[in-house]
Amino acid sequence: MASSAQRLQREPGRTPYPSPAMPWLPILADVLAAKRVIARTLPRTPLIEVPSFREQFGFDLFLKVESVLPTGAFKVRGGLFLMDRLPAEQKAKGVVTASTGNHGQSIAFAARAAQVTASIFVPEGANPAKVASMQQLGANVVFAGNDFADSCRAAEAFAAENGAYYVHPANEPCLIAGVGTYTLEILEDLPDAGALFVAIGGGSGVSGACLVGKAINPGLAIYGVQATGAPAAYEGWRQRKLVTLDRTDTFAEGVATREAMDLPSRIFWDKVDAVTLVSDQELKRSMVTLLERAHIVAEGAGAAALAGAISRADQLQGKKVVCVVSGGNVTLSALKAIVNEEQPW
Repeated sequence: MASSAQRLQREPGRTPYPSPAMPWLPILADVLAAKRVIARTLPRTPLIEVPSFREQFGFDLFLKVESVLPTGAFKVRGGLFLMDRLPAEQKAKGVVTASTGNHGQSIAFAARAAQVTASIFVPEGANPAKVASMQQLGANVVFAGNDFADSCRAAEAFAAENGAYYVHPANEPCLIAGVGTYTLEILEDLPDAGALFVAIGGGSGVSGACLVGKAINPGLAIYGVQATGAPAAYEGWRQRKLVTLDRTDTFAEGVATREAMDLPSRIFWDKVDAVTLVSDQELKRSMVTLLERAHIVAEGAGAAALAGAISRADQLQGKKVVCVVSGGNVTLSALKAIVNEEQPW
C-alpha cells in the first residue's frame, strides 16, 4: 500500500522532510494556497477586542474566534485543504482518522463536502456532543481504545486493511498549512500584534502559527499552551525529543494527547517562544471568563490560550495579545457544572 504522503497530490518546490513517510514540510506558499481553497467554503473569523483586560492584566486582549466555524474549531481549515489535494482515485477509497472530537469533525465536514466516505476512530468515553456531530456529518464513528493514542493505532490498522487514506491528526502537512490560515487573518487584521497564544493538542495549530507568524513578523512572540496533566508537547519542546506519556489527566479532551507529534514538533520547536502549562482550574476559570466578558462559549481546550496569556501577564505589559479561541464543543451539563464551580478571572 502506498504511503499517505505518496498518495497525496503535491506541488513542486516544497522543502524535503527527512522521512520517507512525510517527504515535504509545509511552507508559507502552501498556506497561501490553502487560503484560496478555504475561502470557497468558510467565512473569515472575527478578531475581537476585550477592553476590560487592560486595566486588570496590563495588556490589550484580542480573541481570534475560531469557534464560530461550522465545527466549532480551526481544524476544519486543514480538513478542507487536505480534501482538495486528495487525488480522485484515493477519494474513491475514502479516508480514516482518529480524534478526540474536533479534528474528527473537521475531517467529517470536509469529507462530506467532497463526497468522500470518512471513518473516525474515537476513544471510549469521547465527548458525546462531538461524536453526535461527526455522525450527523455522515462519518462512520468507531469507538476504539481508552485514549487518543489507542484510537490512532486502530485507525492506522483500518487504513492498511481497507486502502483508505489515513489522515494523521498532526503529521499531515496539508492540515498544518490549512490551519495556518487563521494566523494570516490575524496579521492582516492586527499587523502590530505583539504576542499570540495557541492551545497545543496534536500541534498543528501552534506549528501553523509559527510557520506563518515568524515568516511575516519575526518579532511576534508565539506561545503554545498545554494542560499540566497532558504535557507531552511541552516535554518534547523542553527536552528536544519526542515524548510519550503513560497517561493524561485533564478534563480538556482537545489537549489530552499523550504523544508529542513528529511533524509539528519539527516546525515549532525552534520557532515558538515558549510552551506554557496551565492547570485544569485555570482552564475552567478561563472558560467562565470568556463566557462572562466576551459572551463566548469555549470548551477547555478553547480556553487554554487565554489561560496561558493570563499566566504570563507580567511579560505582556502594554502589548497587543491575541488568544485563539478554538473549540466551542462543550455539553450544557459540563458547562453548567463549571460555571457553578469556578469564578472568572
